[in-house]
Amino acid sequence: MDGTDLPRIGAPATRALQAAGVHTLADVRRVGVDQLARLHGIGPTALRRLREALEAETDH
Repeated sequence: MDGTDLPRIGAPATRALQAAGVHTLADVRRVGVDQLARLHGIGPTALRRLREALEAETDH
């Protein structure tokens, strides 16, 4: 995960998040998964993993 708490989502999705300034789950929460879904490189699998990571974080 290279110093972030993001799940493994694949290189294209990771690059898309980095380009958007999203490096942590807090960033994902701030921007919103629905907004991230509009980014080129973010597919359904990446979105599912991001949502699961957010849910797991709130379960703790």
